[in-house]
Amino acid sequence: MKRLVILSALFSLLLAVACAKKKVQGVTYDGTSLIINGKRELLFSGSIHYPRSTPEMWPDLIRKAKQGGLNVIQTYVFWNAHEPVQGQFNFEGNYDLVKFIKLIGENKMYVTLRVGPFIQAEWNHGGLPYWLREVQNITFRSDNPPFKYHMKKYVKMIVQKMKDEKLFASQGGPIILSQIENEYNSIQLAYRDAGTRYVQWAGNMAVGLKTGVPWIMCKQRDAPDPVINACNGRHCGDTFTGPNRPYKPTLWTENWTAQYRVFGDPPSQRSAEDLAFSVARFFAKNGTLTNYYMYHGGTNLGRTSAVFTTTRYYDEAPLDEYGLQREPKWGHLKDLHRALRLCRKPLLWGSPKVQRLSKDLEARYYEIPGTKVCAAFLTNNNTVLPQVVNFRGEQYYLPPHSISVLPDCKTVVYNTQNIVSQHNSRNFIKSEKANKLKWEMSPEIIPDTSRVPVNSKTPAELYSLTKDTTDYAWFTTSIELETRDLPMRKDIKPVLRVASLGHAMLAFVNGEFVGSSHGSHIDKSFVLQKPIVLKPGVNHISLLGSTVGFPDSGAYMEHRFAGPRLVTILGLNTGTLDLTLNGWGHQVGLDGEKVRVYTQGGSHRVQWTKATQGVGRALTWYKTYFDAPEGNQPVAIRLPQMTKGMVWVNGKSIGRYWYTYLSPLGQPSQSEYHIPRSFIKPTDNLLVVLDEDGGNPGSVEILNVDRDTICSYITEYHPPSVKSWARKNSHFRPVVEDAKPAAHLKCANHKKIVAIEFASFGDPYGICGNFNYGKCTSPISKDIVEKHCLGKTSCAVPIERGLFNKGNDGCPSIMKTLAIQAKCSH
Repeated sequence: MKRLVILSALFSLLLAVACAKKKVQGVTYDGTSLIINGKRELLFSGSIHYPRSTPEMWPDLIRKAKQGGLNVIQTYVFWNAHEPVQGQFNFEGNYDLVKFIKLIGENKMYVTLRVGPFIQAEWNHGGLPYWLREVQNITFRSDNPPFKYHMKKYVKMIVQKMKDEKLFASQGGPIILSQIENEYNSIQLAYRDAGTRYVQWAGNMAVGLKTGVPWIMCKQRDAPDPVINACNGRHCGDTFTGPNRPYKPTLWTENWTAQYRVFGDPPSQRSAEDLAFSVARFFAKNGTLTNYYMYHGGTNLGRTSAVFTTTRYYDEAPLDEYGLQREPKWGHLKDLHRALRLCRKPLLWGSPKVQRLSKDLEARYYEIPGTKVCAAFLTNNNTVLPQVVNFRGEQYYLPPHSISVLPDCKTVVYNTQNIVSQHNSRNFIKSEKANKLKWEMSPEIIPDTSRVPVNSKTPAELYSLTKDTTDYAWFTTSIELETRDLPMRKDIKPVLRVASLGHAMLAFVNGEFVGSSHGSHIDKSFVLQKPIVLKPGVNHISLLGSTVGFPDSGAYMEHRFAGPRLVTILGLNTGTLDLTLNGWGHQVGLDGEKVRVYTQGGSHRVQWTKATQGVGRALTWYKTYFDAPEGNQPVAIRLPQMTKGMVWVNGKSIGRYWYTYLSPLGQPSQSEYHIPRSFIKPTDNLLVVLDEDGGNPGSVEILNVDRDTICSYITEYHPPSVKSWARKNSHFRPVVEDAKPAAHLKCANHKKIVAIEFASFGDPYGICGNFNYGKCTSPISKDIVEKHCLGKTSCAVPIERGLFNKGNDGCPSIMKTLAIQAKCSH
C-alpha cells in the first residue's frame, strides 16, 4: 500500500511538471499580436519606474495599475543607478530591480524590460554612467569598439541576472518583451554609416542573448529581424507607418499621458478624452499593445533628474506623483480597457473592414465570418462638430473628436469623449502635528584662494570636474588692485561678467554675495553680470558653478560641456580686465556635503545657530526636526519663500527644488515636493534644507496629500457604465436589468462620503473643485444626492428627470447634466 502511495505521488509530480512545461511556451508573434504561452493577448501596459518611487510604494502602485485594467508594467533599467562606479553594482533599496519584477509577476501581470542601456527618460545622463565618458576614445551610441564593449558587457549582465532569477516568460517569469536602444532614429543620421552599423549590431547582439522573448526597438524603422520596431508618440494610430515586416505585430511603446516638465515650464496637460481617443484609434487599426508613458511618473529623488528636469515627474499620469488615482484619467482609461476587452475575440481573430461614412466619419469593424462575433469603432474625426451616423440601420450620436466602441456592432458601451467615471481634486493640507518647526542655520564657508589655492591657469570644465558626484564646484581667483584702478565716481561700480556654458552660478567677491544667474533647458549657457565692490589691495573672487542634471538626449553626449568659459571685470579705470587666464583654484562640492551635514551624525560636525527671521544669507544650510504627520496619507513639503537647492529627510535626498525660476505664468514650475512616507519616523525626523540664494525657512510647511474631493459630471446622453455588459464565450450581454447612465462615486481607502459639497441637475458647469450653477437647476438636487450617497463608501445616482423634477421641470427643452462634488473621510 505504501509503495502504491509513493507511485501515485510520483505520477502526480510528473504530471504537474509535464503540465508546467506545456504551459510555459515563451513568447512568439505574428502580424496580429504577441502570442504568450500559446495564447493571444490584448495588452494594456503602463510605465512605472522602480527608482522613481520606493519599495514600500511598489505593491500599491502595481495593485492600482492592475485595478486600472493594465496587464503589463513597463520599466527602463537604469545603468548609472546600478553601476555608478565601474565594476561596483547596486541593486538595493529602490534600485532592487529583481524585487520589482517579482512583485509584478506575483500580481499576475507581465513586464516589458527596456534594457537600453541608453534610456533618455529625463534621467540623469540618459542612464549612462559618468565613468563611461572617461573611457579612452569612446563615442556613445555608435559603431565604436569601446562603447560597444561596455554596452554588451552591461546588457549581458542584466540579461543573465534576469535568467538567474527565471524572470523571462520563456522560464515561467513575467518578462514578455525586452528593449534594446531607445529612439535611435532621431540621432542616427548624425553618425552616418557608423549609426546604421551600430543599430544593426545592437539588435543582433540582443537577439544573440537568447532570452526566449522578443526584442523591440522603439522609433527604429530599420530594426533588424527579428526585432520588432514600435511607435512612440501621442497618436500612433494615425502617425505610425507600421512594423517594418508584415509578420510583426503593431506595438505602441510610449503613449505620452502628458509631458514631462523642466524648471521654467508652465503646467503640462493632456486630457483623458484625448488619451482615450488615441488608444481606441490604435486598437481599431490593428494595434494590440499600448503603453502609457507614464502610468506613474513618481519622483526624481536625489540628483537623478536630467538637465533642468523638475523633481516631480509626469505628475499628470493616471497615478500622480504620490501614487494617488488622478481622476477622471485613471477611471476613464479603466473603462476603455474593459470596453476593448469586450472586443477581444473579434479584434484578435476577426477580419478588419473599413466603411467611410463621410469626410470625417468612419466605421472600423472586425467580424469572424460565419458567426455573430463582431466589434465596431465609430469615429468622428471632426474636432468641432458632433455628428449622427447611420451604421447597419441604426443611428448613433458621436460627440466631436470621439470614438464609440460597440463590442457587438450594435451597442455603444463606451465613448472616448463622454466620461462616465468619477473625477477628483487633489488637496494639500497643512499637518498640525508636523509643523512645530524650530529652524537653525549654518552658513557655508565661502572659500578664497587661501583655502582653495590656484591649480590651473583657466577654469576647469564643470562636468569633468564634478564627475557627477555633486551639483557644485568652486572656482577661486584673486586680483590685486590699486586705488587708481578703481572708479572715482560713486555712481559707477565695476561689473563682474561671467560667460558660462551652464547651468547656474552664484558669485561672491571678498566673501560677499553679489548675485546669481542661470541658463534654461533650451539654452544652458548664460551670462552673469553683477555690479561689485572692489577695494585697493587683494580682492578674492569665488564662483560657485552648479549643474542641474546631466544631458539625457541628442548625439555626441560625451562632448557636452558646462561651467565658466570667460570671466571679466568691466568698468575699471584701466579698462576691461580679463580674468579667464588669471589662474584658478577648484574645489568639488560644498563643505557641508563632505561632512554629510544632512545626516544625524554629520549635522554635529558644523556650528548651528538659531535661524534669523526673514530672508537669510546666500548659501546656507538649515535644519529642524518634525514629527510624522497624522494619518497615513502621502506627505509633501512646500518651501514658498526659499530659492533653489535641495532637501533631505533623515539623510535621504528628496530632490532639487527651485522656486525662483518662474514659468511664463509667474509661478514656480513645482510648488510641492514629495517626502516618501518610508523616509519618515514617528518622531524626531531630521529635515535639512540647502538654500542657495537666500531664503526664509519660516515659510516651510509639511503637508498631507489626498484626493478626498470626488466628483461626477454626467449628461443624459452619456452611455451607461461599461460594467453594465459582459462577454462570455461568444455571447455579448447586459449584466444589469436596465442599463442607464448614472453618476457613480467611490471613496478610496474605505472612507465614506461625509458631505455633498455641490449638486445640480440642470446645466451646471466647471470642473471638480470648482463647479458652478447654470441658469437651470433642480432645487432638490442636493437632497436627492445626499439620500443616495451620504454615509456610503460608494453610490450611484440615476440620471432621471422624474427623480429630480417631480413633475416640475423648469427647463424641459435642454439636455440635463448632473454635477456632484462630495467629500470623503473616515
